[in-house]
Amino acid sequence: MRLRLSLSALFFCTSMAVAAPDPWPNPGEKGIRFGAYMDFGETEDAVTLEGIEKFEKLAGKRPALIASSSYWGEQSFPAANLRLIDRHGAAPLIFWSPWDKPYEQNKGPDRFGLTEILAGKWDAYIDRWAEGARDFGKPFFVSFCNEMNGCWFPWSGCFYGGRDGGPEIFKKTWRHVVDRVRAKGADNILWVFHVNAFPAENDVWNMMASYYPGPGYVDRLGISVYGQQFRNDRAWAFFQDLIDWPLKELSAVDPKKPIMIAEFGVGEFPKSGNKAEWFADALTILPKQPRVQAAVIWHERWQNQDGSFSNLRINSSPAALKAFRQGIAAPEWIAAPPRP
Repeated sequence: MRLRLSLSALFFCTSMAVAAPDPWPNPGEKGIRFGAYMDFGETEDAVTLEGIEKFEKLAGKRPALIASSSYWGEQSFPAANLRLIDRHGAAPLIFWSPWDKPYEQNKGPDRFGLTEILAGKWDAYIDRWAEGARDFGKPFFVSFCNEMNGCWFPWSGCFYGGRDGGPEIFKKTWRHVVDRVRAKGADNILWVFHVNAFPAENDVWNMMASYYPGPGYVDRLGISVYGQQFRNDRAWAFFQDLIDWPLKELSAVDPKKPIMIAEFGVGEFPKSGNKAEWFADALTILPKQPRVQAAVIWHERWQNQDGSFSNLRINSSPAALKAFRQGIAAPEWIAAPPRP
């Protein structure tokens, strides 16, 4: 995922960067684009036509935005995935994660640590990734180092000194990566500043704005909004309560950038709350947010270390699937254009 220029040249490239072409160029269009991540395997990058079509049959609508991942541990550019998604008529969203195998959460930095990136140790990979992005040629979204205000990913600010410099290291790394990618001519990327709705540590240093690298480095504001994901999570929360304040905080980070709900979803826990009602609320509330351009449902099921399952799929129960299909069928939810 990058390149090699002098510092002055990098600053020149940034200041002269051409804005990425917008895959959705009609700002007056009413509605919100339907997006989805659809259980693309352990490393979230096993994109297949069969998997997309299976999900579309479940949902009853074709996503206009399809998300998948590109982990630095794979040392590759997801060219085939981007082409497949593009041919299917959707815009790709890539979660680009400086993370090494075995991709375990709640652990500190690995060989792709932010300080290692800043030191230039991964510039050659960044250059190669940028060249792959440039050669793809069409616009796509990149969520780099998502949910940095949490404590579960190795790039989280809490692993870099927290209040003593975590957000500053993050911002410097973001600018370093974006500068190198742009210097390779990959001006077709729309960069998504992607936070978690609630910070792992609720302190001023860990607020969303603390990590913002600046408007010249960001094309979209993104946010993850999840309800209960694990059996032992705290009390069930309604969607309105989950999105209300976080969306206001994110909107204040930059008053002009469009927003996407880069991830949203909830598990199936009948003893805690009603997933069908949660879906119905979310799919009614989101189209009413004037700055929200797209929303990506997280459709995945996994087994936890304690043997329990987290089932965030839209078909985790007949009631959940019915509510999702009814909600997403509303005309406010914009689908991918019909296939020729």
